[in-house]
This record gives sequence, C-alpha cells and structure tokens, in this order.
Amino acid sequence: MSYKIVRTTAGPDPDVLATFQRLGVSTVHEAMGRRGLAEPVLRPIYPGTRIAGRAVTVLSHPGDNLMIHAAIEQCGAGDVLVVTTTSPSTDGMFGDLFATALKARGTLGLIINAGVRDVADLTAMGFPVWSKAVHAQGTNKLNPGSINVPIMLPGVSVLPGDAVLADDDGVLVVPQGEAKEAARKAQQREDLEAEKREQFKAGVLGLDLYNLRPKLKELGIEYVDG
Repeated sequence: MSYKIVRTTAGPDPDVLATFQRLGVSTVHEAMGRRGLAEPVLRPIYPGTRIAGRAVTVLSHPGDNLMIHAAIEQCGAGDVLVVTTTSPSTDGMFGDLFATALKARGTLGLIINAGVRDVADLTAMGFPVWSKAVHAQGTNKLNPGSINVPIMLPGVSVLPGDAVLADDDGVLVVPQGEAKEAARKAQQREDLEAEKREQFKAGVLGLDLYNLRPKLKELGIEYVDG
C-alpha cells in the first residue's frame, strides 16, 4: 500500500458553507434527498455546537496519531479535520494540544471515527468534536497513513474537499460537486418550514396541513367517541 499527503485547497464556496452552517444537518439532509448521513455512533462531546466546513481527510493506523500531526499543516481557516482508521479503534487519538494547534489555524472542529480524550479541556476551550468514543488510552507515532484521500466514516464516504456539517443531530457529508445545489434546496426548505411554523402557531393541525386525514381513512383508522 502506498501512502501520501495530498496538498489541496479545493472545496465548496464559502457562501455555500455559510448557508449550511446556518441551516444545520437535518434541513440539509432532507433537502438533498435524505443522503449523506453518518451513522449515529459519531456523537458530539458536548451539546449545542454546529460546524460546516471543507473536509481535510486522514486515514490513520489504529492507535497511532502520527498522521494527525502531519494533517495539521494541511488544515486552514474554515476546514474540518475528518479522521478514520484502517481498522476499528477507540483509542484517544486526539486531545487539547491538537485542538490548540488547530484553533490557531482557524480550523472549525474534528470528526473522528475513533476516540478522543481531554474532553473537559476541549469543552472549556470551545473546540467542537464528534467522536465514536471518549477514551484516555494513549497512542503511538510510528505508523504511516495518508492525508486528503478518500475515506469512510460509518455509513458514508468522504472525499477531500467535500462539505462536512455536524451538530447535535449528527454528521452529514455533502459531496463538493453537489454543495451549491444542496444549499439552494436547503434554503427553499427552510423558507417553506418557516411558513408552516407560522401556521402551526396559528393552530393549524398537521393532519390538515399535510392532508393526512384521507391516509387515516385509507389505513382503516376510525374515530370512536369514548
């Protein structure tokens, strides 16, 4: 197997990423046809944060964070570091020192299909992380890997330069070539939901707004006075 570090700045338009950041995972996921979600094993280490940025990908040996050290050089403002391993791992590959270095470069956060540690410090410094595990187990710096190559998160592939969104609802990957259209559709969906929200505030029922009463009848559901 060959290993490489690909230097690239290719990614979605910043205005597209700003739209994703504002609208969040659920809205964009629905707008792009319910595709692109990672499995819910990747969870935020603290709630209430949201990021949307360009993916810088890392394929690492399990239990070894050498390639994360190398990847920091390839990260910049508005990027999201996305890390996976060649076989399953829950070792704590990332901590507050890495986060300090990434924050200095303007990197938005980390998605990692492995473990992290120093969670209290990461929370205090406001560095967003979505991980498979929280684990104090240390790692080595001995084995090769690759940076900015195609990788797999649980349930979804990630190419370098794809848009990555993450919030309390999960992690979503939008292919770079689809990002502009996904942002347009997501904004349309948000505008429509705003209209529906006002109708719900006015007391309209979902049964009527979505014309669901015929569906109840079709399914044989009867109203019975008790």
